[in-house]
Amino acid sequence: MTAKKNSDKLEHNQSDINPEQLVSDFKALMSDAEALIKATAGQEDGMIASIRSKALETLSSAKESLSNTEDAFTEKVKLAAEGADDFVHRNPWEAIGVAAGLGLLIGLFIRRR
Repeated sequence: MTAKKNSDKLEHNQSDINPEQLVSDFKALMSDAEALIKATAGQEDGMIASIRSKALETLSSAKESLSNTEDAFTEKVKLAAEGADDFVHRNPWEAIGVAAGLGLLIGLFIRRR
């Protein structure tokens, strides 16, 4: 029963994930990892040196992956914006109708609170 509750919490938390917050958290994690690596720079013990070099490689790979993901996400957003712009230019009255309908729904929801 506990596993089901934890699973439900995990599913709920995953639906609340904000991509910008995730990127921000990941960048903060990378910054903290870099600070930790720099703090151990003076220790040249064999075990610590190997861990530091492995961490630096992983961090470098993660930065590159984040950059690529960010670029791909930005490109997708630009394409979606261009598609919306194109739709509005081809169908201005439909766009006005959709905007008016959404405005009405939002107004009704705000009024009920």
